[in-house]
Amino acid sequence: MKDTELCAYLQIEVRVLDLWVQQRWLVPEERGGMREFHNADLARGRLILDLIGPMGVNEDGVDVAMNLLDQVHALRGKLAELVAALREEELEVQKRILSRIDFE
Repeated sequence: MKDTELCAYLQIEVRVLDLWVQQRWLVPEERGGMREFHNADLARGRLILDLIGPMGVNEDGVDVAMNLLDQVHALRGKLAELVAALREEELEVQKRILSRIDFE
């Protein structure tokens, strides 16, 4: 979606969106010199609005929250890769590895 569409969904001004992009809270794709946003950006935008609105989080706090969110997302991707690699191993290897993990 384009800038104006995202702004309409989030009910924000383009200058606010520009600030969020500058802060790297949202990182759109560049296509033909235009920014392209995705559904994940819309979800992040809603989170940002919740953080700065009802939750009263300041700009530094939003930075921390968005960085943590990005780290969690990256870790989930790595965990999925690890699980896929584990599934390719023999059953005995899988059992030995899983027996070492505390799932609590």
